[in-house]
Amino acid sequence: MKTFWAPHAWLRREGGSLTAVENDVRIDVDAAGRISAITPDSGPAPQGATVLTGLALPGMANAHSHAFHRALRGAVQVGSGTFWTWRDTMYRAADALDPDNYLALATAVYAEMALAGVTAVGEFHYVHHQPGGAPYTEPNAMGEALIEAAARAGIRITLLDACYLSSGFGEAPNRHQTRFSDGSAEAWAARVSLLKERDHAKIGAAIHSVRAVPEQELGAVAAWAKERQAPLHVHLSEQVAENDACLAAHGVTPTQLLARHGVLGPRTSAVHATHLSEEDLQLLTDTSTVICMCPTTERDLADGIGPARRLASSGCPVSLGSDSHAVIDLFEEARALELNERLATQRRGHWTAAALLRAATEDGHASLGWSESGRLERGALADFCTVALDTPRTAGQPPQLGAEAAVFAASAADVRDVVVGGRVVVRDGTHLSVPETGRALNEAIGALR
Repeated sequence: MKTFWAPHAWLRREGGSLTAVENDVRIDVDAAGRISAITPDSGPAPQGATVLTGLALPGMANAHSHAFHRALRGAVQVGSGTFWTWRDTMYRAADALDPDNYLALATAVYAEMALAGVTAVGEFHYVHHQPGGAPYTEPNAMGEALIEAAARAGIRITLLDACYLSSGFGEAPNRHQTRFSDGSAEAWAARVSLLKERDHAKIGAAIHSVRAVPEQELGAVAAWAKERQAPLHVHLSEQVAENDACLAAHGVTPTQLLARHGVLGPRTSAVHATHLSEEDLQLLTDTSTVICMCPTTERDLADGIGPARRLASSGCPVSLGSDSHAVIDLFEEARALELNERLATQRRGHWTAAALLRAATEDGHASLGWSESGRLERGALADFCTVALDTPRTAGQPPQLGAEAAVFAASAADVRDVVVGGRVVVRDGTHLSVPETGRALNEAIGALR
């Protein structure tokens, strides 16, 4: 058994859903990496305990990631353009990937996530084959590189293997997209079925978008996920142009097309869901589909502000992702939900700090299939992080307002310790297995040029 001790921790009240900051919290972890006991007001740290810094929170879930997009940070901020011109730059980065350099890049990116308090990532993975489309000798070489990268960085991963078959409605993949395509949903399913789960890794499915998966193939992807009770994620209505093209091709919106083929539901996460009709909103809430918001990417790409508050109020769980990794900071993603609503409505107070933390933790983990994580309570996976309450950003209020300080003021730089399955991954702000994370990122990104 391992014992950790935190001066403060954000805990759920015994027998209820309300949360509060408790003091002098002892966290005991069993040999299986689960919390065996959690004791507030435990007194001073016991001898031999790992003493944590600041406020302990459940580990955060980055529910939507494209690891290789991290190579674009800064480079795509030059000049102007649209989502579609940004996409051209993204394709050039994808063209440079191979299993070895992707392993190096993803390891560094996942280490950056760990430094930000992320203990699980949903990797929306679509770079499957060699440039030109020929499979690797190991058909899942690229996916295996991502799974191994997560292991090296010490975090959990749900590999959301994406079906990507066309460049648009009725159009063949372009020269960049040929390495994304398996040719059919049947071939996609055959390849993905070769992937094996392991202690730190789950396998899920993804429909890249209704642009990229023809209507007649949508049901096959949904059926694969349903048979395995696996998470299913899909980019949805990120751009108005996608909606217009879908209406022209099928006479319905993307949400309506997905509903027609049984894609929506509580195991499905709709990523972005930015531009929705009233009927779309009703379909998503009627099916309890999870909504994954990625505010820093949505504003970086000028996507717009999605109806997250309306969807959450109607019963859709909300998770968060850093998507293109314009920044990797789940505190920033969380507070952006509230701040975006304030800008759109000219009113304050749409989300509490507790609701935003739940989106960043428990609901995010559930959307990735890690339903036993995202909570600091007995029986849960021992995945947690701490945020310092005495930095220039977080100092000034009593610890009882630590949740508010974390959500509305902290940054990833304020994370001090990260524990995954009872194993210390980050200590005092340093990643233990990738201690020079910035250098690792520089080298990995430089290798793609």
